[in-house]
Amino acid sequence: MRDTEQSMRSGAVRGLRPGIRADAEAQAAVNIEELASFLAMIASREPNPDCIMFICIGSDRSTGDAFGPLLGTMLKEQGWKHVIGTLEEPCDAHTVEAAASKAALMQDRDRMTVIAVDACLGKPQSVGGFIVKEGSLQPGVATGRRLPAVGDYSIAGVVNLYGVKAYGMLQTTSLHLVMGMVKAVAAAVQAAWLEEASNG
Repeated sequence: MRDTEQSMRSGAVRGLRPGIRADAEAQAAVNIEELASFLAMIASREPNPDCIMFICIGSDRSTGDAFGPLLGTMLKEQGWKHVIGTLEEPCDAHTVEAAASKAALMQDRDRMTVIAVDACLGKPQSVGGFIVKEGSLQPGVATGRRLPAVGDYSIAGVVNLYGVKAYGMLQTTSLHLVMGMVKAVAAAVQAAWLEEASNG
């Protein structure tokens, strides 16, 4: 789980390492239509779905942090071949290092494009939106763990408000909200590559 939307977005600012705050320059959360455009851009660069890997980070033990595993499960059900992180086999803090290593290997060997997905907490106006960027996602900021950055592209779903008790906010996140976000992202992913295939 990402700590805040600021920590997620910090890597989007040129020259900054993930984890450095860049409040003044950080991009705002986008809505589902803007996320769809972001995904369409990725699909135009890599139109072959077999060359796309999703790493969906999170845990099935928290409604807020289940954003990633829920999406991973739905993408697998849609037929995506390369998905790490599902409800059955979550990609959490204990397994993300192995996932990052596997992704790096496939990026080099198989020219795979990796899209990293995680949940985050943010400002009231951002809840239900998405933080997207070209570049890697840095898991584990909330826990202070030094976990490897992962992904060519990043999507973080803002599932609840940022506050002092981050884990409490995740535990009390509305499952209805998370499921709605997951369904919207899964539909946008499917549409982006279907449209690219029809244009090709």
